[in-house]
Amino acid sequence: MSAVLEAVRAGRVGQTALLVKKLTDAERRALLPELQALRRELRAAPWESRSERGFPALQVAGAMCQSGAAAAATWIAGADMRRRQAPADILLKVLADRDTGWQADVARRLAARPVSADVPFPLMAGLVRRSGCDVPVTDAYVVGWVRYIGHTWDRVPLVDRLRAEPDLAPLVNGLFELSDLGEVRWLFGEGPGSWQSALAELTDAGVLERKAVVDACVARLLRGGGPTDHRVFLPLLGKLALTRDEQCERVADWTALARDAASPVAAHAQSVLAALALDGGLSPRQLAEASEGLLFRTEKKLVRAQLVLLGKVLARQVSSAAELLPAVAQAFGHEDTQVQERALKLVERHAGLLDGAPAARSDVGVAAERLSPALRVRAAATLGIAPAPPPEAYEEVLPPAPEPFRLAPAPDSAVELAEEVGALLASDGDVAAFERALDGLARHAHRDQGALREALEPVVATRWWRQPESHGRRDTEEHFAPARRGLLATEGGLELVLATLYGAVSTATLLAGLRGGPADHDCARHGFSRVLDVRLRELAHRIRTDPQPLLLATPSWSTGLLEPAELVDRLDTYRRLGARVGEVDFAQAMLRVRREDRTAALAAAGRASELGTPEGERLARWLSAGPTLPGSDRRTSGPRILIESAEVQELRTDFPEAFRRLGRPFTSSDAVRYCYHWGQENHQHWLATLPELRELVAVRLVHDLSEAALDDGRGTAAVLPLLAESGGAAGESTHLCVAYGLGARRPEDRLAAVDALLVLAARGQLDAERLGADLGQLVRRGAVKPLRLAESARTAAATGADATIWETLRHTLPVLLADLATGGTASGPGTARGLGELLSVAADCAERSGARGELPHLSGAADRRGSARLVVQARRLRDALAPATTVENATK
Repeated sequence: MSAVLEAVRAGRVGQTALLVKKLTDAERRALLPELQALRRELRAAPWESRSERGFPALQVAGAMCQSGAAAAATWIAGADMRRRQAPADILLKVLADRDTGWQADVARRLAARPVSADVPFPLMAGLVRRSGCDVPVTDAYVVGWVRYIGHTWDRVPLVDRLRAEPDLAPLVNGLFELSDLGEVRWLFGEGPGSWQSALAELTDAGVLERKAVVDACVARLLRGGGPTDHRVFLPLLGKLALTRDEQCERVADWTALARDAASPVAAHAQSVLAALALDGGLSPRQLAEASEGLLFRTEKKLVRAQLVLLGKVLARQVSSAAELLPAVAQAFGHEDTQVQERALKLVERHAGLLDGAPAARSDVGVAAERLSPALRVRAAATLGIAPAPPPEAYEEVLPPAPEPFRLAPAPDSAVELAEEVGALLASDGDVAAFERALDGLARHAHRDQGALREALEPVVATRWWRQPESHGRRDTEEHFAPARRGLLATEGGLELVLATLYGAVSTATLLAGLRGGPADHDCARHGFSRVLDVRLRELAHRIRTDPQPLLLATPSWSTGLLEPAELVDRLDTYRRLGARVGEVDFAQAMLRVRREDRTAALAAAGRASELGTPEGERLARWLSAGPTLPGSDRRTSGPRILIESAEVQELRTDFPEAFRRLGRPFTSSDAVRYCYHWGQENHQHWLATLPELRELVAVRLVHDLSEAALDDGRGTAAVLPLLAESGGAAGESTHLCVAYGLGARRPEDRLAAVDALLVLAARGQLDAERLGADLGQLVRRGAVKPLRLAESARTAAATGADATIWETLRHTLPVLLADLATGGTASGPGTARGLGELLSVAADCAERSGARGELPHLSGAADRRGSARLVVQARRLRDALAPATTVENATK
């Protein structure tokens, strides 16, 4: 036995196989526990350990000793065995003496493993061939086969390699059934040597059954999936070159694909249906069914093409009007009014054909109710139906703004606190969870550190600083030392507090971090990051030297706001206990305390003054003063507009150094200065640091938000809803941040900006004139693309915010229309196309909200010749804004 273990440790695969082969079944069973113990030992060893070489031999030995097929498959495919696997031919050789049923069972079990198990295909295929069982058409087996065929770097063409595959038909069928092509997507290229070309050639040659391949390909496209699916199977469908009969057999499939599939697949299905419709292969009923779904798609190109097709068929087959015109009318509900107008023109052209079909005319009339107001008037005249009643007075109903919630008290049980800390370390939770955890750690460390350590033991057992074999005391000290580590993020700060509780960090390191901190930096991120850093270091130092009964700075609300009466109560608790107030903790509490409610602030100021403590006097003066905002100025940098702010004098005195930094003047050069902790920012904690001074946060975010619009920055705009929910005045920095977000490159960032806009509007804090003017300048300078802005505006308007969006665009459009008239920077082709979309959204909002009045420079665009989208939408907006009497006269 010892000889086998020695051979395994040395990584001698061949010798291991020979030694195990000489053992009896009983000896193999006796050896198995020792192999399992060795496996645990090797698994625990560091990755770079020399013991890694033992895994291939261990895999062979374990496979030979396992008597059951399930146990053998589990051993071979174990996650740790993937580090270094034994060659497949050796595994096949050592398992050759097992009966074929056992080998077939192992093959099926290995094939049933997930693709990520990375079971070698030659091993599975060898077991299948040797046992004579059916090919297990699983994801792991098929992906392994595709990789194996694709990685054969010989001169044999792919089509010949596939032709030689004895199980080609079931494996190709399995290829169509794969749950995810992502594992092998890079193997499916284009050109004559591609998989698609090879499969099409084998199908044409009769090696693969044509009907089965075509059905499987269409079924896979019907199933949908990611972009990889249609990039693989749509070219294959094209190379199969379906005959007209094959196309006619699958009309229902083309209809479903045209309605629901990804855009490239839908376009292909539409082209097939169009060809069939024009040569008589589709009945009017079938064409109507296909059109009803397709006309609801958002891709305007597909919708326009379908309307053109319907027009051609109506011109050829006048008898089909009763079935096709109601389908055309489905486009009346499209979001694009130009699509609505195209559909209405088609109905107007053929409306006379409905005289003998009252049911069809009624259906078209009902659909006409979804047209825009101006088009609805035309439809009423065409169809002979009653015009729409005058709209009721518009009343905007905005989505409700999220309400802040009160923080629950810190957990009274150390066990419950440990659970929350564990969840926080695993998920990096929100401000409320983080602040509750800090307060709980402070309270329980003051109450009973022994009980707290006992409760936290399951949480910290696996933390890196509790692994002395891999991280010594010196590593931990260097990690948390300010000169080496720099600024602590939220998770790193919790690690420091926990490591302090367990004595893993010396008092000298804690004191050095509190006094010195990292080297000075002037970037936008450093000020807020340093505040969080010094708070965490002070808490850790106090836990070691002088535990605090509670944290003064724990907020009352989820936004970070602290009620003044609660802060006075906490100071009174400190006074009664004779506890020393933490300088940093008190400074953060001062910045969080609510001062905008002057009645509550002044009442609390009186109580604070009565405490008779220095902190009470400071708090009383702070509450009596009320919040102030610094002056600001604008600067431009290329296409960017940036904000600079003046000094905040009240933050420059009576505060620790880390907090005084927040009161410094902020310049545009500060925003772009690179520093080593770039990317460590946590914006929700920035806002919770100054919950009533969001402009000081926003001014530091402007440049980052501009990157979301200009430089493909990702995720930065996620802070915008939190910025909108925060307190304090929403000034020019806040509005400029939202403006950049509305023009961000990423859809998810634009959606976050729309949320922020709606929150500000619902709270009555949106300055639509300021936001609109900012957007006009950003579009004019090229920082925001008008098409992206139009998409954001349409999304916001869809929530019911028509008046808000119109009021915003009313101050955006004149800047762009003026440039258009004078040939300025906003008159290029791309901007003109996007301006047409913006005008369309503005017209929608104006029509729905009943807006009236003049819009500067609109007439110049509307009086242009032609039917370009910009011109058509400018005319539509002008008509919508015209006085009601003018509209009535024009209609008459």
